[in-house]
Amino acid sequence: MTEMLEQTERAYDNGHDRPLGGYLGILAAYGAGVAGAAAAAVLTKRRLPERVGVLDLALMAACTHKISRRLAKDPVMSPLRAPFTTYEGQGGPSEVREEPRGPMGELLACPFCLAQWAATAYAVGLVFAPRVTRLVGATMTAVAVSDWLQLGYAKLMKAAD
Repeated sequence: MTEMLEQTERAYDNGHDRPLGGYLGILAAYGAGVAGAAAAAVLTKRRLPERVGVLDLALMAACTHKISRRLAKDPVMSPLRAPFTTYEGQGGPSEVREEPRGPMGELLACPFCLAQWAATAYAVGLVFAPRVTRLVGATMTAVAVSDWLQLGYAKLMKAAD
């Protein structure tokens, strides 16, 4: 199996560093987490929501955005990413720019990659603890809206000068 993966990696990467084995591990961890949550739901007789309403979807989207950006770019979260990334400098407003080291670094430094994990965690939360999940969603949505207002205010102040 390892030899086949190495051959596939060499054939695929075209001279670039594409660690397919590491990506496969991340995919396996995600799949195991989803399967574990599904098994726990069955064992505890939890029912899936009949539907996801518009307000839940809006909370989920804004919360997913904020949590994935916070995990991937927030300076305070740097200690969690440091074993897997290298600091490159200031990114956007109140954000850092980091170079990933390996597949885990790519996951942790990429808000687009983390969004799938955050949205899945939110969906699992709606099954097991909907009230707490909605409260967390509302809190992170308020933080996201506050960020957008801060950026808009700064832009307006700059335009006024």
